[in-house]
This record gives sequence, C-alpha cells and structure tokens, in this order.
Amino acid sequence: MRTVNPEQHARKRARILEAAAQEFAEGGMDGTSTARICRRAGIGSGTLFHYFPTKRAIFHALFADDLAGNAEVRVRALADGSAGAGLDLLVEHLVGDLADPLVPGLAAAALLQANRDAEFAELLADDEEQTLRALTTLLDRMSGEGRPPRFPPPRAARWIVSLIDATFLATTAADFDPRAHAAELRELVAWLTARTP
Repeated sequence: MRTVNPEQHARKRARILEAAAQEFAEGGMDGTSTARICRRAGIGSGTLFHYFPTKRAIFHALFADDLAGNAEVRVRALADGSAGAGLDLLVEHLVGDLADPLVPGLAAAALLQANRDAEFAELLADDEEQTLRALTTLLDRMSGEGRPPRFPPPRAARWIVSLIDATFLATTAADFDPRAHAAELRELVAWLTARTP
C-alpha cells in the first residue's frame, strides 16, 4: 500500500484550490469545468477526483477553508485581553481580502451558489452567525469596560456584518477602491463602536 506524504498531499490540494479559485472567479460555477481546473493546476482528472469528487465539492472546499481561518481569528479575537483590540483584529481579518483581484468574481459566484445550494448557504450562514456572536461578545465586553457601542451590542454587531457584506458586494463596481472602501468601513465601525464622535 502506498503511503501518503501529508505535506505533499496538502500542497497538491492547495494548488488545486488555488487553480479553482482563479477559474471560479473568472467563470463562476457554471462557466468552470473540472477540465479547466485540471489544466490550470497542471494535474490529470484522476488526481483531481482523488481530492474532490465533484466540482461542487471543490467550490465548497474553497470557501470552507477560508471559513476555517475565520474561526481561528474569532478565537484569537475573543481571547484578546482588550475587547476593542479583539474587535479590530476580527474586523481587519474579515476585510483583509478586499484587494484580492479574485474577490469580485468569487463574491458573485458565492452569492449565486448560495441561492441555489442549501448546503453552501448553510455553510456561509453558520460562519456569519458565529461572527455575529463573537462581535456581540466583544461589544458586550466593551460595554462592561465603560465603552458601549451606539446601539445595543447585537444590533451593532449586525450592522458591522452588514457593512462588511455590503463592501464585498461593492467589489464588482467600476469605482471600487479597496483601500478607500476599507478605510471608510473602519470609520463606520469606529462610529458604531462609539470610538469616534
């Protein structure tokens, strides 16, 4: 029986997902074929299907890996001794990909897929719910430190998530500027958390 080198396996999986991200960003789910992913990754179809049984599984894995990173940052943010620093860490992580040129295409593909794939929609909704809980906890802690947000913590958390979502949806606009939009988002979060007048 052939032994699997875990590092080599992880590298090849990452290469497949990187190629898939580029293809999905360019063509969406419908305009992407597994053959195109294979060509871009420099692998055969047998290798691809060893890692992922279907194109849908590749799409899910691409986002699930990203959401795993969100979970790690939520844990770090909640463990931070300063609620404000934890909140900033989480918000910065959530907007960290705005300048990635693949984001507009992937955001559009994810939105479309979520509307027709209940399992994928649930994956995204669960991540958003966990983020809302983490933000609410951090905002509650800020309140306990004498720095309450402008609205009750659950509503302020919902506003922050909605603003982040809206910023990602804006990535497809011709005048989108990742730096400017991220800076404006930070200002809005600072206002919501009553850290600016």
